[in-house]
Amino acid sequence: MSNNKQVGGEYGEIRANIDIEKLNAYLVSSVPAIATPVTVKQFKFGQSNPTYFLTDARGTRFVLRKKPAGQLLSSTAHQVEREYRMLAALHAYNTKPTTPVSTRVPVPQPIALCEDSGVIGTPFYVMEFLDGRIFTDPTMPEIEPTERRKYWLAAVQALTTLSNLSPAELGLLDFGPNTPYFPRQIKSLSRVSKAQAAAVDVDTKEPVGPVPDFDKMVAWYRNNLPDERKTGLRIVHGDYKLDNMVFHRTEPRVIGILDWELCTLGSPLADLANLTQPWVIDPKLQPASSTMTGFKNNPKAPVSLEVLEREYCRLTKQPYPIIEMVFARSWMLFRLSIITQGIAARFARRQASSERASLYAQMFPVIGTLARGVLEDEGVFERKAKL
Repeated sequence: MSNNKQVGGEYGEIRANIDIEKLNAYLVSSVPAIATPVTVKQFKFGQSNPTYFLTDARGTRFVLRKKPAGQLLSSTAHQVEREYRMLAALHAYNTKPTTPVSTRVPVPQPIALCEDSGVIGTPFYVMEFLDGRIFTDPTMPEIEPTERRKYWLAAVQALTTLSNLSPAELGLLDFGPNTPYFPRQIKSLSRVSKAQAAAVDVDTKEPVGPVPDFDKMVAWYRNNLPDERKTGLRIVHGDYKLDNMVFHRTEPRVIGILDWELCTLGSPLADLANLTQPWVIDPKLQPASSTMTGFKNNPKAPVSLEVLEREYCRLTKQPYPIIEMVFARSWMLFRLSIITQGIAARFARRQASSERASLYAQMFPVIGTLARGVLEDEGVFERKAKL
């Protein structure tokens, strides 16, 4: 990420405009750590909250994340204030003299939070820029095949530093509800999905439409909830996956977990299911338009799912296998279909921040079908004809 060609750190001209003059004025008055004026570029990745690359007058680099402009369909998404609070709590934990190095959660240092929409149009925060590597392709073509296993195990290890932490330890017991996570998710995301399905494209006047088998799938999830008392209440990143991590430039080690927009309190199995999602996707059964990577039935998978899960269980001190992972894997795919449906809805309203939003907008029905496929594999649902 040290230059525009670095893996995962590609940036370009600003797409979602901000008032750079007002930003510099705010930084002068409120953030002395940043030497003004700053130059501003926009990262090409990031589907939800627009993310910018700042370089200050000393050449020091920072990252700025803001809410999207305009009327938002979801009241729970895009909460950069929550992202900042989580980063601040984890950074405070990491820097305590009594915190062992092995238990520190790799995160960038938060620098400043601005809740005044009058500065650049919406609330935003600034954080440290981590000079490392982001892998946007789970197959990691940039890494020697024999080394890829180490990177995936490092991703699991970084996750366990979070899964092992008690919210009370960080002063975050009030960060989210203390009730079971999956029922909350099902309730809130069902409501969000219905609103997104009704969003109408500004040009075609066609609605976005529902996730496939929406009502049947939601009913199954509600009737087959896992017992979350086994793991206890933990911090959930909410979108823990390979391209939301910054790895060391030369070592298989995570130096930063990014994109905490969906973080809350709940079941750590959600993050494990999200990370290992490629292992439930068969690449041979994907349509040509799919952008998803599948390691299921793939001899070129960098490591086996069993190895990853066993390592997670070893580091979190729980027995293998985790029987609740069937539910978690299916739900997290279904949830991803709703999130991707949200990109489709924002694209329909021309609010999407990513250059690739139109492509992602076509994917949510495919992902919804994958969620059903997990349950078909377990004999829960009758198998449908593949796409």
